[in-house]
Amino acid sequence: MRLHKVYHRFSLFSLTSSPFLLPPPSSTFFSHYSPPFLLSKRCRFSSRNPTQNHPFLQPMSTSRLHNLLPVGSIATEDAAAPNASVPTSEDDELNSGYRLPPQEIKDIVDAPPLPALSFSPKRDKILFLKRRSLPPLSELAKPEDKLAGIRIDGNSNTRSRMSFYTGIGIHDLKDDGTLGPEKSIHGFPEGSKINFVTWSKDGKHLAFSIRQDQEDGVGSKLRVWVADVETGNARPLFQSPDVFVNAVFDNYVWVNDSTLLVCTIPASRGSPPKKPLVPSGPKIQSNEQKTVVQTRTYQDLLKDEYDEDLFEYYATSQLVLVSLDGNVKLFGEPSIYTSLDPSPDHRYILLSSYHRPFSFNVPCGRFPKKIDLWSADGKFVRTLCDLPVAEDIPIAFNSVRKGMRSLNWRADKPSDLYWVETQDGGDAKVEVSPRDIVYTQAADAPEGEQPTVFFKLDLRYGGISWCDDSLALIYESWYKTRRVRTWLVAPGSDTTPRLLFDRSSEDVYSDPGSPMLRRTPAGTYIIAKFRKEDKDATYLLLNGSGATPEGNIPFLDLFNIDTGDKERIWQSNKEKYYESVVALMSDQTEGDLKVNELKVLTSKESKTENTQYYLQQWPDKNPTQITSFPHPYPQLASLQKEMIRYQRRDGVQLTATLYLPPGYDPSRDGPLPCLVWSYPGEFKNKEAAGQVRGSPNEFAGIGPTSPLLWLARKYAILSGPTIPIIGEGKEEANDTYVEQLVGSAEAAVEEVIRRGVAHPDKIAIGGHSYGAFMTANLLAHAPHLFCCGIARSGAYNRTLTPFGFQNEDRTLWEATDTYIKMSPFMAANKIKKPILLIHGEEDNNSGTLTMQSDRFFNALKGHGALSRLVILPFESHGYQSRESIMHVLWETDRWLQKFCVSNSSEDITLKNDESLGTQGSENKAVASGGGAVAELEDNGLISLHYYTRSSLCNDSYLKKLVARRTGAPPQHLRKHDWLMLR
Repeated sequence: MRLHKVYHRFSLFSLTSSPFLLPPPSSTFFSHYSPPFLLSKRCRFSSRNPTQNHPFLQPMSTSRLHNLLPVGSIATEDAAAPNASVPTSEDDELNSGYRLPPQEIKDIVDAPPLPALSFSPKRDKILFLKRRSLPPLSELAKPEDKLAGIRIDGNSNTRSRMSFYTGIGIHDLKDDGTLGPEKSIHGFPEGSKINFVTWSKDGKHLAFSIRQDQEDGVGSKLRVWVADVETGNARPLFQSPDVFVNAVFDNYVWVNDSTLLVCTIPASRGSPPKKPLVPSGPKIQSNEQKTVVQTRTYQDLLKDEYDEDLFEYYATSQLVLVSLDGNVKLFGEPSIYTSLDPSPDHRYILLSSYHRPFSFNVPCGRFPKKIDLWSADGKFVRTLCDLPVAEDIPIAFNSVRKGMRSLNWRADKPSDLYWVETQDGGDAKVEVSPRDIVYTQAADAPEGEQPTVFFKLDLRYGGISWCDDSLALIYESWYKTRRVRTWLVAPGSDTTPRLLFDRSSEDVYSDPGSPMLRRTPAGTYIIAKFRKEDKDATYLLLNGSGATPEGNIPFLDLFNIDTGDKERIWQSNKEKYYESVVALMSDQTEGDLKVNELKVLTSKESKTENTQYYLQQWPDKNPTQITSFPHPYPQLASLQKEMIRYQRRDGVQLTATLYLPPGYDPSRDGPLPCLVWSYPGEFKNKEAAGQVRGSPNEFAGIGPTSPLLWLARKYAILSGPTIPIIGEGKEEANDTYVEQLVGSAEAAVEEVIRRGVAHPDKIAIGGHSYGAFMTANLLAHAPHLFCCGIARSGAYNRTLTPFGFQNEDRTLWEATDTYIKMSPFMAANKIKKPILLIHGEEDNNSGTLTMQSDRFFNALKGHGALSRLVILPFESHGYQSRESIMHVLWETDRWLQKFCVSNSSEDITLKNDESLGTQGSENKAVASGGGAVAELEDNGLISLHYYTRSSLCNDSYLKKLVARRTGAPPQHLRKHDWLMLR
């Protein structure tokens, strides 16, 4: 589950001038790392999203357009075991077929999605990329091959389960900021599925892929089409109808304004290899060299020679150079090409490829990798590197592959290369200085010439933002200390580098922002430099999220690179709206930009108003609205949202977002059933953990499986309560995971009850992935807090992920007690509250094998726990199909109605609470968040004074409540013990 936090809205990064406002539909999950399509020189819409960690270019805001890609979960009930009781007719009904949730939830999920947007390179046109609603399950049921850590649709020769666009509309962006009438791209067959939409470098043409379902329902292969932007006319790029795109890895790229380099399926490829009936020999793996190889729990790895042959068959491409006038030229030999990168001056192309010997232990990203330099007309120049298989990268964070890595073109030069090489053997545990060295070299350097040492780093290299010979910014970071540093260098001189920023990545309050980038005529992105009319100094424009104790207040600062002085020239309206700067729109002129001519694209939203886009131009800065998107779910337009703060018992400040249904009045309506949905995070210190992240004025984006859907069912929703797991200094955070987890949950529950918005007996807990792991642990170690739980796609037995998980980089053998204590599987006998487990049958996420839920359910069932397991056919870590998502919502709603609203498990709860009274004092301490009962009694409160706000706090209820909090059976309490708490 590492780095797979589930977001219902995709990250949007305003640091770059990239024209893209939304990622394309895709089955792949977004991590909290920068989506590379926003940083790409090509700036394309792709269905793939490899992650990129950038310590300085941090996310500025969440996506402003509601993306309805599925991120939910579901399953079908297990068949009865041989010794199970005979199911009743009600059981039969509950355990068969796909179901639909209540109409008020279904209407929100079925609402048509808003389009994605893309600006032209010259910022004079906007694409509206039309999208469909949730796909049918039949699309997920199509055959796929699981090979080398990826999943391939052999029929279309692409990654499987690609989403798509249904149409493309173009609007002119007029000088006054208004949009002209829509012009549709036309000429392709009706019902076509559109992918990989890219602008030509001059903005006059679009390239995109087209595929159509065949009569038998099987998807066809992809063909490249091009469209004239002015007329909207589209046509196939290749005259031959038998040329198809291979989109397993890269697909095509504009080499210049009129030429594309395309990965095609080799014409002579033939039929796929057939699996032999009898293997050629046993499957053998050997480590007779005693190599230390520690890897995470990867899935979909190659298993045998047949898998190797099949992977090579589908992944191998023949490159073809094709011009808009129809000229076609083969480019190189067939190979497994993974990236195509033209130089800024269009003279050279970097080709990256994988080759044998493949590995059965790691995914393809660690296969042997070669990077070759070619001329743009198809002549081989030289091999830059050929790296062996990387099975032995240590699991410690900041460990990397040996040899050349991060090989790229300098964005500010015609054809200069730069890369980094580790000096510690790639092992983060090795102490050495420098740790990384950055090198540069011209593509046309004479043979044998040694590269130039550009910069030496003592932390791990994190990227470079180029500008010109006088300015570049280099980033380095170190996870263990959370330290991030930014260096200012002058690439064209011997000037001593200057440390610009040195801070903790966790300290969001000190984040100075990220430099805004401008597009060059070559199509690359460099740091934008600014001048003021009355000043001779050079400025950068820092775009920051503006984290404060009151929430994020985005800003633009003019930053003097010589003195370090800052001048704030723009800031979001913090009273009602949340505004952020999305992109620089005044980068068409040569030379330094003028501050008084600055033009930016901004987004604006509020708690109840969905995101719209505006143009703002200096000096007047009057915003001009350019979009008018309708509210995606008007039935919840008046929902109530509040960012709340409260404190954990150890003094850590916590935050959460509290949502209440439209029209709700706590004094009139009383406490509501409440759903708490969260995801833990690791921190190095209490101060950073307590900082506020996000804004109270952000629009409430509701995804297809968002907990906010239950606002329509009159629930209170506590979304994202911070659950920091803190390991200060040399302490490891996870060694006190359970205690900190329970303490954070207790504080959150106490706060919503104190406010009178949540019924103390009707608070449910839920989460996805690592949030599901959290849910199971809370039901095991804090049964006094929640009436039931919903756990989706989690991992529950950490001995099944022995070489690290999430942010834990010690092995099972190094931290055995931690692995055992953190595993709710080991505490299955303690779970007495109803728990709903949901998992995709084809989960491809590292560590969260479907087996995790299977075995956890069997452990629960073996102890008589009230539990239900739902396995979703064909679904992966995130759920996609309409049938699955609707069924997940039905399962969740049924569970909440039965065990939260009706709370029919009350008798079971009381019985289980009585059993808690017989446990030792150690278990009591854990159940109360680490504080002994005696300590609470010494305070004279037992922390229950806030329950008097509830209209249901009668004597019987208080007696039962005190019993839960103290661990004592209710019949053993004297009347005085609980009456004095009223």
